[in-house]
Amino acid sequence: MAQQEKVDHLERKMEARHIQMISLGGVIGTGLFLSSGYTISQAGPIGTIIAYFFGAILVYAVMLCLGELSVAMPYTGSFHVYAKNLLNPATGFTVAILYWLTWTIALGSEFTAAGIIMRHWFPSVPVWIWSLVFMILIFLSNFFSVKIFAESEFWFAAVKVAAIVAFIVLGGLAVVGVIPLKGSQGAPGLTNLTKDGWFPTGFGGVFTTMLTVNFAFSGTELIGITAGEAKEPEKTLPKAIHTT
Repeated sequence: MAQQEKVDHLERKMEARHIQMISLGGVIGTGLFLSSGYTISQAGPIGTIIAYFFGAILVYAVMLCLGELSVAMPYTGSFHVYAKNLLNPATGFTVAILYWLTWTIALGSEFTAAGIIMRHWFPSVPVWIWSLVFMILIFLSNFFSVKIFAESEFWFAAVKVAAIVAFIVLGGLAVVGVIPLKGSQGAPGLTNLTKDGWFPTGFGGVFTTMLTVNFAFSGTELIGITAGEAKEPEKTLPKAIHTT
């Protein structure tokens, strides 16, 4: 029994606040900071709202299922372990490899996007240098103990949450005319939602951007990954999922 306990999970050092902030930070990333501009250009503002709405419903349904499995089996390895135990080892192996490939590709795009964003403030510094800096920071946060990783993730995610809140506030002030917009006289209100029509490229644009939208929600599944390192997973995981 002791050996089984040792295999199933790592050190349980993550508290509720860590997992909740990791869940929020997992949703907020370059998929929202950068990719939302592409979505708006392809589907229009109304189409973007529709695409993110359906994407959110899909992700929430998946997260509820993952939450039930994580509470029932709070093991290190999460969903590929569930696939192995509940389906067969071949399926578990396939899920593990596909998830590894997903994050291998996603991390490359995330680091590149972070470097592109930093060039707005430091135009003379090449993108690859910023990407390397962020790679080192992420590696160090994962290299040491679970506690250090959890704390660093908590504060990094807090910065992203604060940034999103600030964007919402600034955007709201611009909509009502408190902050002047270039090329706009007075408060624009919600006129830009339908300025170029409800669906500038046709309703099909909503469907063509769904891949980008679903990518923006990637990271929510990290809650399942934390199950093997969470204190009292039966309490903390449901809270984190509903918060997300």
